[in-house]
Amino acid sequence: MGFTAVWITPIAKQLPQSTSEGTGYHGYWQQDMYVQFRFKQGLQRLNDDRYDVDEHLGTADDVKALSKALHDRGMYFMLDVVANHMGYNGPGSSTDFTTFNPFNSASYFHSYCQISNYNDQTQVENCWLGDDTVSLTDLYTQKTEVRTIWYDWVKDLVSNYTVKHVEKDFWQGYSQAAGVYTVGEVLHGDPAYTCPYQGYIDGVMNYPIYFQLREAFKSSSGSIANLVNMINSVSSSCQDPTLLGSFIENHDNARFPSFTSDMSQAKSVIAYVFFADGIPIIYAGQEQHYAGGEDPYNREALWLSGYSKDSELYKFILTANKIRKLAISKDSNYLTARNNVFYTDSNTIAMRKGSGGSQVITVLSNSGSKGGSYTLDLYNHGYSSGTALVEVYTCSSIQVGSNGNIPVPMVSGLPRVLVPASWVMGSGLCGSSSSTTLTTTTRTTTSTGSASSTSACTSATALPITFNEKVTTSYGESIFLVGSIPQLGNWNTGNAVSLSASGYTSTNPVWSVTVNLPVGTSFQYKYLRKNQDGSVVWESDPNRSYTVGSSCAGAEASASDSWR
Repeated sequence: MGFTAVWITPIAKQLPQSTSEGTGYHGYWQQDMYVQFRFKQGLQRLNDDRYDVDEHLGTADDVKALSKALHDRGMYFMLDVVANHMGYNGPGSSTDFTTFNPFNSASYFHSYCQISNYNDQTQVENCWLGDDTVSLTDLYTQKTEVRTIWYDWVKDLVSNYTVKHVEKDFWQGYSQAAGVYTVGEVLHGDPAYTCPYQGYIDGVMNYPIYFQLREAFKSSSGSIANLVNMINSVSSSCQDPTLLGSFIENHDNARFPSFTSDMSQAKSVIAYVFFADGIPIIYAGQEQHYAGGEDPYNREALWLSGYSKDSELYKFILTANKIRKLAISKDSNYLTARNNVFYTDSNTIAMRKGSGGSQVITVLSNSGSKGGSYTLDLYNHGYSSGTALVEVYTCSSIQVGSNGNIPVPMVSGLPRVLVPASWVMGSGLCGSSSSTTLTTTTRTTTSTGSASSTSACTSATALPITFNEKVTTSYGESIFLVGSIPQLGNWNTGNAVSLSASGYTSTNPVWSVTVNLPVGTSFQYKYLRKNQDGSVVWESDPNRSYTVGSSCAGAEASASDSWR
């Protein structure tokens, strides 16, 4: 699929028993960690059974062969590590510490206590996870002896599990000893809690974005506004958002398709992971559209899919990797440039990332596969009028209009990713040859909004025009649209068209209505507010103007305004 790193589960020997909570070869109930230490010390062969990997994962030689094969291909080998705890088959109060290696005495561990309050950081760091079936024996990471053991073996890229359960300054020494990029799991949705860990470790999994991204796209009623607010919060709170782990699925959380089976929504969240700030991470099975719920159902065996390369998401991710690599090769600032949201509505977010004049533009909709076909006009995107762009997933050629608009054809809630047309030749995308067939979209605008025309389609006689008015209102107040044509009441406030507040939020106070209007109609219009007592307040002059342009049947258009 075009990835440059492989991240594997911890290889330490796990709790061997089968319990009522399952078995431990997922890697997080470790008992004998010496295999990891010996592996990191570079031994070529491990013949002593004491130092072998968990039996479910092959042998130490298999792991070393994997590492060599990846490095020979110029790829990174990323090993997941649990520095916080061991795993014991039974209650923590009766732990037999001699079952652990090398931490084989109680002196290496915190005294037993269960975490009862996850808002108490002292408990989170010093008490034990797990339960009386499988207790997760909490290492005394404040002790010099424990830290020395960990710091001695760190090398290559490292992922660290349960980072928030270990004191922050442990991670600073750990990362310095590693000398390579390290990323850790801090399972918390508040950037004020999560971001400070970047002062001690290179990156953390971007859980603040994860939660809002999932909620925004799991249905067409999800809040784009909440996602945008979180993007801004993470950007201002985290030391470097470009080093965070960007994801929408992992082994600790229910898979995204368990919330929605819609393929367009699945593609949209994956596109966000690839083209927003951060290092994109895809969880095994995500490319097969696995739909497992909470642990353990989200840990399905990949071989059950037959490792299909023909699945829809496999191909989508393969293209996403190509686009990202293309952006990195064409723009030396792409990776470090901050992602910028420049357009939103109740169902859509548009972002730009990269240097001015060569940025990647990503347009995502939560409408899903039942979403309509329409042209979305984008402004404030950083490109000059006349610039030639390509939407890479459809290989459509798009030109920035004379008034600065980018007419983006939206269909069935699918994501759109635009790059400069000059990048595409020789990239392996869209055929990468002069004979490549591109569908051209152009647009002529005579007002604040109109629809596009394409070269081969059935012409529309009328178009649905959605009017969006951003205005903060109080209880009992309503917004209406009135204008110079019969469909808008001929300036009669008694016949004005009522707007809906169904998409209104405190952070995105938008009222909307869709009106079908004949192609070629030119008119003036205004918004007005009706108060609870029946009085009417008009917005200020001048009147707004609009012309319904020609377009294909089935297209839509919009006018987005703010109260004045």
